Amino acid sequence: MQIKLWAIAAILTTALSGCLRTDGERAVAGAAAGAIVAEALDSNVIAGAAIGAGAGALCDDAGICD
Repeated sequence: MQIKLWAIAAILTTALSGCLRTDGERAVAGAAAGAIVAEALDSNVIAGAAIGAGAGALCDDAGICD
């Protein structure tokens, strides 16, 4: 079940990455991805969402998602 959840999260993240133009949009997508990954790993979902939101918002500044 965890592999299926990881695959779905990866596909959705890749599909959404092309239409995310602002830091806010990337933060929301990152929060969703972080929450999904945290749930799959039986970790704290709120912490996963917070880390994902930060990563999404800052990925443009780091040059990862130009």
